[in-house]
Amino acid sequence: MVRISNMLGIVSVCVVLLLGSEICTAARQELIVTTIKQDPYTMSKGSQLEGYCMDLLTELAKKLGFKYKVHLVKDGAYGRQDESGNWNGMIGEVVRGEADLAVAPLTLTAAREKAVGMTKPYMQTGISILLRKDIISEEAGFFDFLSPFSGETWFGILIAYFVTAVCICIVGRLSPCEWSQPETEPNRFTLLHSLWYAAGALSLQGAGPHPKAVSGRVISCTWWLFAVVLLACYFSNLSSSQGADSAPLMIKGFEDLANQEVIEYGTLAGSSTLAFFKNSNNPAYRRIYEHMERRKSFVSSMDEGVQRAKEGNYAFIGESVSLDLAVARHCELVRAHEVIGMRGYSIVTPLGSPMLKNLSVAILQLSEAGELAYMRTKWWASSCIPDSAKGSSLRAHSVKGIFLVLAIGLGIGVLLSLFELTSKSRSTAGEQKKSCCAVLTQELSQRLRMTNTKEDQETSDKNKA
Repeated sequence: MVRISNMLGIVSVCVVLLLGSEICTAARQELIVTTIKQDPYTMSKGSQLEGYCMDLLTELAKKLGFKYKVHLVKDGAYGRQDESGNWNGMIGEVVRGEADLAVAPLTLTAAREKAVGMTKPYMQTGISILLRKDIISEEAGFFDFLSPFSGETWFGILIAYFVTAVCICIVGRLSPCEWSQPETEPNRFTLLHSLWYAAGALSLQGAGPHPKAVSGRVISCTWWLFAVVLLACYFSNLSSSQGADSAPLMIKGFEDLANQEVIEYGTLAGSSTLAFFKNSNNPAYRRIYEHMERRKSFVSSMDEGVQRAKEGNYAFIGESVSLDLAVARHCELVRAHEVIGMRGYSIVTPLGSPMLKNLSVAILQLSEAGELAYMRTKWWASSCIPDSAKGSSLRAHSVKGIFLVLAIGLGIGVLLSLFELTSKSRSTAGEQKKSCCAVLTQELSQRLRMTNTKEDQETSDKNKA
């Protein structure tokens, strides 16, 4: 009975090797997992831990059917080999047998692969640059001069321009003060001239002849007011957007960073990122490493690097997924587009562990099922409102007041021209002893005809001759 109870305290783990043979090894009932606090991979929530790595560990435990106990790494390090060949951090704990697994953002490297077993990467990352938005400038586009107004505002301005030109043309025909003798004299405000007149107001130059009637002047003054307010808003927004992007530096990637001396830059001391630059044969990357060594611009933690970047005049070089999180949490920061030295984050097991293969397969299954992408979206969600530095384009509703003033002015001008024509028709009807409606209808017919009345009269006289 004692022997049976002892055997019940041991769990047999069967591993199928590539050759097809099965090896059963005794394993502890509860795996010891080491990790490190880093947002959002592992974070404290009361007495518990939560984060991306904790979710990943839970999913792997469900798939492979093991129990685990998590503790934080004692020395707070990821894992680096010293000159005597000893490892510290989480890698050291796994090597010494103090932990069965290390689940954390541990980069897969050749040196670590020699000391411990590393699974297929559960997340791809690379090396990029983190900076403040206001210390770099972006490349200007060909149509940046349109940025002060949104597309709908430009469309509204175009419609307002054509409607105003048509109203000027209509008033020029209806008002007796503008066109007193439609039978004998040509109309000055044709549609083409009206379009030219309205365009002249937009350029603050003006184009004659100017309206003489009160109705025409009301429309002209309203359009001039519209043009002045519109141009003031345009140049104000244009200057503010250029002021926001007037930084002297344009840093797109590591070449730009290496070729300038204005912004200080550094990375995490003793990290795989630093080793990448140290071992690289690329001249630009070598210059970056030599600069960091000369200036001793290293930081001791990710949080310190983000804080220095927030303070300004410092570019933090780190792994892109960690920088993406910093951008999601701190809206004043931005990550450079260039990503180099692609690598992956893996789970660490002891060298030759029978669990390595099963963990790799489970990670691939989670990736194919979209679970890893879901967890990435969950823990990297951004709380930042979309940047409005360039998004300060005035929309139509922002200047709706001036559009309303223009519409009222155009309406008043057209009504005044009808009033002027009606007044003249009454006077003419009294002189000719005719109905006012008949005279008004005749006047409208003459004035709204698109052909020149004088030319029609000359043609009629020739036909009679």
